Amino acid sequence: MQMQIPLVLCQDEKANSSWTRKERRKWFLSLLCGTCLIYATRTCVPLLMPIISKEKQWSKSDSGIVLSSFFWGYTLTQVASGYISDKIGGQKVLLISALGWSMTTFFMPEVIELFSKNDTSVLLVAIVRMINGAFQGMHFPSMISLISQRLHETERASFFSLLTSGSSLGTLLTGSVGSYLLENYSWVTVFQTLGSLSLAWAMLLSYHTLYFKEKSPSTKSSTNYALPWLKLLGKPPFWSCVIGHACQNNCFFVLLSWMPTYFHDTFPEVKGWVVNMVPWLSMLPCTFLGKALSEKIIKSGYSVTATRKIVETICFLTEIISLVFLAKVKTFLSAIICLAFIIGGSGFHNNAIAVNPSDLAPKHSGSVFGLMNTVGAVPGFLGVYFAGHILHVTHSWPVVFIFIAMVDTFGCIIYLLFGSGQAII
Repeated sequence: MQMQIPLVLCQDEKANSSWTRKERRKWFLSLLCGTCLIYATRTCVPLLMPIISKEKQWSKSDSGIVLSSFFWGYTLTQVASGYISDKIGGQKVLLISALGWSMTTFFMPEVIELFSKNDTSVLLVAIVRMINGAFQGMHFPSMISLISQRLHETERASFFSLLTSGSSLGTLLTGSVGSYLLENYSWVTVFQTLGSLSLAWAMLLSYHTLYFKEKSPSTKSSTNYALPWLKLLGKPPFWSCVIGHACQNNCFFVLLSWMPTYFHDTFPEVKGWVVNMVPWLSMLPCTFLGKALSEKIIKSGYSVTATRKIVETICFLTEIISLVFLAKVKTFLSAIICLAFIIGGSGFHNNAIAVNPSDLAPKHSGSVFGLMNTVGAVPGFLGVYFAGHILHVTHSWPVVFIFIAMVDTFGCIIYLLFGSGQAII
């Protein structure tokens, strides 16, 4: 009888700590808004880079340093924030993250103007951009940790994949509102507007977090654990997940950072809002399509492993084929269509590798996702900078696209060989 009491108490506490339907809806809308805004602030720099670099007389290499510096910081906080979120609660880390990246976005124009008269302006702006990336790096690990703590295992993957659709909404927000503000006001206004919206969301999150803390029981008993790092690092399915994520991120981050410059250089006569908005319209429906396809495959009797591999292969093949075509296109319409397919492929990724940490380590999803996203963010600074170096040396966009396609091919092969949907720790 004495052995059963702690188990019953643990089960009751876990049940009481789960979100109610109303809380689940409230947190979903709040987290979706946050994911939308975090991508809006992330993509405003690539949107504004052609204008800022021209005004400040930055070279392609200088622009590449500023664009890639975000990911230097993005890699630093992933593992730690995921681990801390699993220990003390994801909502607390999420709030710290929101306050950090909101404020650095709002004050970015002052940073650029303050250092623009200095010979080291590019480096100093890159450092602030890196700090912004460090705060943003805390968002997804803390969010997936929060979801793992408050939702049943069967609900986590679909809930998280739907939240990732906020990335496309955020990019659309930048492409539409950001482009409008840029054309009618100035690049400073874009930073200030998105920064203000982000600060408002951070205040809303602060209220939710305080209310959540008062109502919810302590999670220390359920999060007081030691993550078996050595066991995890010795598993091929984990590394296939990490490598596949890194290769897909290389495609996503390079295009996210350089696409506005590509259209500015190749089709300068086209309106900015068109190129910064239209290609991203495909990601949201593809995310829902990937979710529906995953559920249908599993209901048909296929394993989670087979399902994840099928959906991820659709992502990679769509991107690879479209990149090869993009390297050869000559018209604006063809380029837009190819990029729409590439970005749409990311929607399938959000339902495969992006949710794989919940499959591989259900009790440690925040920490594992943080580790996966740390390595996955490496292409953010290496790939983005290398793309800028390629352009500086060759002045050839097709070379960049073929480079991305080759990296995608490698990631697809590795995940097909070693990927898994079963728990490994």
